[in-house]
Amino acid sequence: MSENNSSQAYNHHHDEEDLKAIINRISRAIGHFESVKKMVENGRDCSDVLIQLAAVKASVNNIGKEILKEHLSHCIVEAVETGDKAALEALNTAIDKFMK
Repeated sequence: MSENNSSQAYNHHHDEEDLKAIINRISRAIGHFESVKKMVENGRDCSDVLIQLAAVKASVNNIGKEILKEHLSHCIVEAVETGDKAALEALNTAIDKFMK
């Protein structure tokens, strides 16, 4: 997932139903992004393409928000309980990269 394996320093315990919902969101975003690609290939109006691209961007941001919420409610709660500072540092790094 990332260039370094800092996310492997601690255990990940996630709710299967939440993960399935995130994967479904990702699949929908991929499909939407593919349709934007087809719009460009078919010479659709640039304004229409930009509007659809904004929708894809919003979708990706929402996926990130859901992943963050899932991570906070499971991995980070556990990290705080066990004093795992590496997990907290990895979260800060990930948030910085995601927010760029």
